[in-house]
Amino acid sequence: MKGKSFTFLVLFCYASLSAGLNAQRSGTIVMEDVERAHFRKEILIPDIAGYLTLKCDFHMHTVFSDGNVWPTVRVDEAWEDGLDAISITDHIEGHPKKLPGQKHNGYEIALPSAQMRDIILIKGGEISRNMPPGHFNALFVSDVNALDLPDYMDALGEAVRQGGFVIWNHPGWRRQQPDTTKWMPEHEDIYRKGWMHGIEVFNEKEWYPEAVQWALEKDLAITGHSDIHESYNYKYNTDLYPVRPLTLVFARERSEASIKEAMFARRTATLFFNRLVGKKEFIDPLVSQSVKVEPSHFSHEGYLYFNIRNSSDIEFTFLKESADSSELPARFVLPRRGTLVLRAKQVKGKAQNYLYRLENVLTGVEEHPVFMIRVQ
Repeated sequence: MKGKSFTFLVLFCYASLSAGLNAQRSGTIVMEDVERAHFRKEILIPDIAGYLTLKCDFHMHTVFSDGNVWPTVRVDEAWEDGLDAISITDHIEGHPKKLPGQKHNGYEIALPSAQMRDIILIKGGEISRNMPPGHFNALFVSDVNALDLPDYMDALGEAVRQGGFVIWNHPGWRRQQPDTTKWMPEHEDIYRKGWMHGIEVFNEKEWYPEAVQWALEKDLAITGHSDIHESYNYKYNTDLYPVRPLTLVFARERSEASIKEAMFARRTATLFFNRLVGKKEFIDPLVSQSVKVEPSHFSHEGYLYFNIRNSSDIEFTFLKESADSSELPARFVLPRRGTLVLRAKQVKGKAQNYLYRLENVLTGVEEHPVFMIRVQ
């Protein structure tokens, strides 16, 4: 009897399996789980007193010049990467790789997608000439095609007439300045006319110490951008560097008008691949909002143990200013969104202050802010 029952069970299972397989051989089976989930990865960079810290990339290309992607892809990437604002800056003069017969309508194509994603899309274009004077981005312009003029001074003048913000792009680009990064008479002429408002200290994978000095000496907005042409994730090592190159804009509110006001007021900095560069008046509060040293939570055998926390997506490298007997590390890295437990020799009855230089943060050429670790 038991044998008959077992045989019946086997036959039943086989019949059920066959029916299931036959059902799967007909119709369309949709495998929903094979598609990548799309979600926004917020970038944690604190606001500073009186201002929002907006994350922006104002230099990127599409198939309407020498880029490889459609304009809406730039919006989708920006949204997923946690940006607040972007500008599609295709070459105004055209390009051999540009789609034939196309005008500069990347902005118009991308705008509906940007509005749906709540990305601030700023109209712009790149005035691209040989060195001197090189390439310049014009942001906040109303008519990109009107900038396509034979004389670069006429093109820059038209951008300014439209209320544009002009950035000198990649001033030390090796293709145009292979030996050194120079400020040429042509740049001086543009600057003295008031037609240069910002400068890139970082572009794609290059950064230019001279540009930091020029920005501070000449009161130019400090910017840094990806200048991305291909898919962003195809280009960069996002496992090692999860935060893309950014221009940080310290704006009164999250709007295009407020971004423009902040940039003309030179309230900017740049973060690129774990390097933070900007004026001291903005960098100091940004660091102090990001890094907190907590009172000691434990003492043992003459040592105090305490936490140092980083609430931002900026990695900080600490280098001790001078040797001491505290036994604090001479150098350490505080990871993004990370906490370290450090220990220092206990000095009974009083707190101790130890000064560290932030090695990956610049407020000038070879000028690094100093962070005080107070142990108590």
